[in-house]
Amino acid sequence: MYLIKDMPLDERPRERLLRLGPRSLSTYELIAIIFRFGYKDKSAIDLAKNLINETNQLSDLRKKTVKELAKIKGIGQTKAISLLAAIELGERILNTEKTIKQICSPNDVYHLLKYDLKDLEQEVLIALYLDVKTNLIAKKKIFVGGLNQSLIHPREVFKYAVKYSAYSIILVHNHPSGDISPSKQDLEVTKLFMDAGKLLQIEILDHVIIAGSNYLSIKEYNQKEKKKKPF
Repeated sequence: MYLIKDMPLDERPRERLLRLGPRSLSTYELIAIIFRFGYKDKSAIDLAKNLINETNQLSDLRKKTVKELAKIKGIGQTKAISLLAAIELGERILNTEKTIKQICSPNDVYHLLKYDLKDLEQEVLIALYLDVKTNLIAKKKIFVGGLNQSLIHPREVFKYAVKYSAYSIILVHNHPSGDISPSKQDLEVTKLFMDAGKLLQIEILDHVIIAGSNYLSIKEYNQKEKKKKPF
């Protein structure tokens, strides 16, 4: 068999990707890079070709289980796991790009950032920058660590709003503890930014907390608390 190490250097998948980019590679060459190495007298490219030949269409790969892929000679559990992880990552990226363009609700915010935030061990503050129609212009990680009014300055958020000519902003952060309830500091930071936004005429539309598979809108939370108060 013609192993990858026997190929001319400039024809090997990894080297071609470095030189020409990932789009220059065939599907089986991309899979070969994920597999990394072959099996006995078969190269990673041979294994990738065999896999594609045994699949009716490429999209069927996303329906395969680790067990099903591992049964194919030469693939095994490790290669199967790597392939399915790559497929899932690609799907998440595409789903984010295709479905989240306009932010209309806290639910949209959650689906945009759930994979980025829900499993982190530290609190992270992210700002979403929107145009006049609430279309997403950009998202920026602003701060890592517990939210504290004395540590987070509004200029860190609003300088990007000016850079991107944003009309409004949504703040988002996570609670690694899994408790969705806003802390006193969460509420204080939200008020600080909302007041700064009024002065700069760049509205803070909301501050969304993500905790595991749950989320909370501080805007909605404040509205409910206000209704509870007697006249």
